This record gives sequence, C-alpha cells and structure tokens, in this order.
Amino acid sequence: MQVSIETTSSLERRMTVTLPAAEFEHEVNQRLSQAARSVRLPGFRPGKVPMKEVRRRFGDGVRAEVAGELMQRTFFEAVREEQLRPAGQPRLEPVRMDPGADFQYAATFEVVPEIELGALDTLEIEKLVAEVTEPDIDTMIERLREQRKRYESRDDRAAAEGDQVVVSFAGHLDGEPAEGTQADDVELILGSGRMIPGFEEALMGATPGEERSFEVTFPEDYGNDTLKGRTVGFEARISEVREPVLPAVDAELFQELGVEGGSLENFRAEVRENMERELESAARGQLKNQVMDGLAALHDFAPPKAMVHEQIHNMQQEMVQRFGGQGMDPHSLPEELFREQAERRVRLGLILNRIVEVHGIEPDPDRVEAVLDDVASRYEQPEQVKSWYHGNPEQMEQIRASALEDAVVDFVLEQATVTEVEKDYDSVLAAAAGRSEGEEDDAAPDEDAGDDENEGAVSQ
Repeated sequence: MQVSIETTSSLERRMTVTLPAAEFEHEVNQRLSQAARSVRLPGFRPGKVPMKEVRRRFGDGVRAEVAGELMQRTFFEAVREEQLRPAGQPRLEPVRMDPGADFQYAATFEVVPEIELGALDTLEIEKLVAEVTEPDIDTMIERLREQRKRYESRDDRAAAEGDQVVVSFAGHLDGEPAEGTQADDVELILGSGRMIPGFEEALMGATPGEERSFEVTFPEDYGNDTLKGRTVGFEARISEVREPVLPAVDAELFQELGVEGGSLENFRAEVRENMERELESAARGQLKNQVMDGLAALHDFAPPKAMVHEQIHNMQQEMVQRFGGQGMDPHSLPEELFREQAERRVRLGLILNRIVEVHGIEPDPDRVEAVLDDVASRYEQPEQVKSWYHGNPEQMEQIRASALEDAVVDFVLEQATVTEVEKDYDSVLAAAAGRSEGEEDDAAPDEDAGDDENEGAVSQ
C-alpha cells in the first residue's frame, strides 16, 4: 500500500492510497466466482453460467462493491501508518479501478488540531463562597408555602393585587367583536402580568358580580396583526374573587413534602440539608463555568468542521427531545441556531482532552462513585439507580467522563489563581441559574430553573 498526503487547508488533508492491482483483482475474481456458483440466468443451468457472462453482467457492480470495502478497510490502516488523527468520517472516492491497473482512491478528511496548551497559571478564577443561614431557611419555607397556596372565595371584599378572579370578557373594535378577545370564566391572578398591559389593572377593586367597561391598547409587537397597536374596548364581568391562603407550617405540610418525624425541627434540618447540597452544586457549577470560560479564552483555534457538524446534529436532537417534538425532523432546525455553542463545545472538548493527554489525568474510583452518588441522589431510590448504572457499561462510561471532566477542572484550579468571594445563598444560585439559562458547555439537557428548583430544598 502506497500513501501520499496533501495538505489542502490548515486542518483538511487529501490522502491518496494505491493498492496493487493483484490484490484488487484477486478480491474481484473471488467475488465473481462466488456469484457464478449461485447466479441463475435464462438458458444456463444453475452453477454453469460461463465466467465471461458473469463478468459481463456483474463485473462493474462487483468492482464497485469491492472498491467500497477496500476503501473502508484500508483507510484506517493508512491513517495509523501516517500517524494522523481524523476528525470525523472521511469522504472516499475511487480515482482508478480499471482492470489490470493498480487500484487507487482518495480520502478527504479533517484532522484533529495540534493544541499547544496555554499557561494555566495565568487564569484568574473567583470562587463564590456562601453559607445557608436561618433567614435563608425562612425564605425557602415561604417559597415552599407559596408554591402550595390555595385560593378561597371571598364575597365580602373587592379584588386586590395577588387575588385570583374568575372573569368573563369580550372585546370590541370599531363597534364590532374583536377576534380573539372573548373568553368565559378565566381564572386570572391580578398582578401576574399574564394579560396585556392595563387589563389586570382595570379589574383591581372589582367585587363579585360586578361588570366593568374599559379600554386597553395592544402592544405594537402583538401577534395578531388586526390588534397590534389598536385600542380595544372590553366588557368584563367578575363572577368570583378568591384570596390566596398559604398552608400552615405544620405536620400536614411536612407530610406533604415527605419529611419524616413531623416536627418543625426535623423539617428545618431537612430544608437546610437540601439547600446546602443545592448551594454546593451551584457554587461548583459556577466555578466550573469560569474554568471553561478561561480555557476557551486561553486557546483560540478553529475547530474541525466535521466535529462541529456532528455536535450541531446532537444539539438538534437534544432540543427536539427536550421539547417533546415527537415526529419532528431534528434537521429542520436551523444549524446556525446552534453553531456558536457547538464550536465552543468542540473546542473545549479538544482542550480538555489535550490536558488529559499531556498531564496523564485519570479519575480515581472514589471520584467516579461520588459522581454516581450525586446523580442517584436526585431519585427516590438512589441504590436502585446506582445498581442500574453499574449494570450498564455505556451509562457508566458517561459517569466516568463526568468524573474525568471534574478531575481536569480541579487540576486547572490548582494551577490558576483562585480568589474567594463571599456571597449569600440567593446570589450564588442566581449566578448559576443565569448561566444555565444561556450557554452550556456540556451536552446534557438543561435542568429546568424555577419552582422545581425550590421544591428540591425538601424532596428530590
């Protein structure tokens, strides 16, 4: 096998591979001989079709088939010999496959770039440090109560901000009913901002059974072209006013939240434990994000297009799965929507791999198990989850990859200048949530931020 390499761009290579004619023809003849024993043609007995006729009818197809197999098989042998690291699948095309001539093909592919690691000791990292205080626990308990509030009907007072009203309404424009402005028995929390500006304000102070007339102006960017920027008159009837009522901090609430013991002391202790776990995770995530930002800024290079394309495809699939787009073609989502983040992910992956390669970093078994413990702790039966992971090698490989990434982050932190910055609980979680709503460095689906996050302060 003869191999020649041409550099067509900074990362793209065109490799020409030549194989002896005898090797190629031997494979073709062997394949044709096999076909001759089983082919059936009119006028010939089975297995008695002359080789000349078999070659005439099937020769071109067999040559193409053998060429494809040889290209696939010898490509990886050739790149190993040339010590190349392809980034993605090659584009293979025959150059010469005439009878009696050496078989030749060309493979066009990108290579993984050679990354020269920057000075990790020049990175400056801020480590957010916070504690869970008693007032933090009080605030969290109020959030948990707020999530479980109910609304009780009140017929003895007017509606105020925060109340839920049951309202039926109809809008009219130039004396005619306005499309899309009618509804019956809508449950609306005043001050929620659910309706267009001015609508909820117009219902403030209303009493059960009261009818009101008012006008509101639709925003210029409203989705309905007929209504955008127009002033619409409304007739509304408030049939019920409901007052928000928070649950008492008692045994019933503790039981609902899955807290054993039924005492306020046990309840606050479990809230603290979960808040501290959440705080540790948020602080660690924010620290990791800074490391990734620093590494990305320290190493500026163009990632292989093939790897970026594959990452975009993965992200398209992630988005479809995340939003439940069953039957939706992931490729219908615009690639440009994901390109910038995909390029960042690929670059960071290559940087981390290079750090692992240069410094021989490996996650120890305890770290792998700690990552698995963290994953399993989010479920009701963590031991069963851990057992399932241990029985699934592919899933455990993901756990090991996560542990390896953590090991790299710790290695970088040892080299960098790390300054501790004191913050409060909410500030640390806000910093982590602000990043999670934007760009993520790993391929994992975003965790929902919001009420479910507060729920985690008691039960997972």
